[in-house]
Amino acid sequence: MANKAYSNKVAIITGGSSGIGYALAARLASLGAKVVITGRDEGKLQAATATLAAQGAEVLALAGDVSQWQDCERWVGETLQKWGRIDLLFNNAGISMRALFEELDMKVIRQVMDINFYGTVYMTKLALPALIQSQGAIVGVSSIAGYRGLPARTGYSASKFAMQGFLEALRTELMPHRVHVLIACPGFTASNIRNAALAKDGSAQGESPREEATMMSSEAVADYILKALEKKKKTLVLTTQGRLTVWLNKWFSGWMDKIVFNALAKEKDSPLQKYM
Repeated sequence: MANKAYSNKVAIITGGSSGIGYALAARLASLGAKVVITGRDEGKLQAATATLAAQGAEVLALAGDVSQWQDCERWVGETLQKWGRIDLLFNNAGISMRALFEELDMKVIRQVMDINFYGTVYMTKLALPALIQSQGAIVGVSSIAGYRGLPARTGYSASKFAMQGFLEALRTELMPHRVHVLIACPGFTASNIRNAALAKDGSAQGESPREEATMMSSEAVADYILKALEKKKKTLVLTTQGRLTVWLNKWFSGWMDKIVFNALAKEKDSPLQKYM
């Protein structure tokens, strides 16, 4: 069913073949938008495209690496070539990591920053002229880790803090252009991000350390993001636990250091367990 806020809008969603990105693509398509999904795994992209197309979606799948300027440039160019405009940019592509910083190979920090932060910067820079022309919107899919640093996730937390600072500054810059910027911070969400998280040597973690079934679904997160975007919200912090973490960290940061440490040390195979 078309929605006037999204009908015939052109949306680029990085990391759109699974998780929150795919849920955003499916929801936007159902509301009448044209969607571009990007990702590194061409097989997953094609499978996602087939499913979306079978549901009547107008969808374009573009493979590549968001951490590479040339790929981002190609994605924006092909979108404009096909549909002539960009109304919505969802900077969703991301990767996590879990390891103690003292044991961490520096390539892990670089990879996480390249994807989570520089990928956002590249896509935003390249799409910005079209977004200014359409008076569109930019969404950064961040994390509670962008408000509260998480032990054993130093690189991930740093990338999300950087993303949020960049987008907050940009939001203020873009006020005269009437381009809206939303920073969306889901709590723990059922997705593939923890399975693909990097270990200390850069290899994939392979198995989620958390109970995925108890988390908010990607579909629910996508719905919250789109509703917040319609209402022109500047920030969105999801889940009771997430909002409480942000609030308590602002006023009781010392106490929260202990709470967060103990909570994450209880994860399966947590590197923090050696200190317990």
